[in-house]
Amino acid sequence: MKKFLYVSLSIFFVLVISACNSNSKDHGAKSDELPEFVDVELTISPEKGQVNAPIIFEAKITQGNENVEDADKVTFEIWRAKDEKHEKIEVKHAKDGVYRLEKTFQQEGTYYIISHVTARDMHNMPKKEFIVGNASEPEDPKDAKDSMEMDMEGH
Repeated sequence: MKKFLYVSLSIFFVLVISACNSNSKDHGAKSDELPEFVDVELTISPEKGQVNAPIIFEAKITQGNENVEDADKVTFEIWRAKDEKHEKIEVKHAKDGVYRLEKTFQQEGTYYIISHVTARDMHNMPKKEFIVGNASEPEDPKDAKDSMEMDMEGH
């Protein structure tokens, strides 16, 4: 009877240990997978604005099919073409993964916006050009320095 008990317990322990090992392998495989990229869709409405009329800037942030409503930081950087002064405005979540800014401009010309998005240990910075009133001379892409390059020069 004791032999039967020892054999039964041994088999039981082998099964338990095997089950634990197979579960840990499954979990390990999931942790090795890379997270989905944080995507930022930057929109400007209207695309061609007017002086002293509001323009709405929106950054729709998603990760896979999920709206990102908990971004660590979202900043819109806006400047007029060939102007060294860049305005940085931190924006908050509005709804459904959309971070919104409404702004008016007193000077017509060609402008640029970069949305700096830090969310879920990732950074994404899409850039767009827009016009207020009549376009001014745009920046030459070869000469343009975005804020990341400018920030790195001091380091």
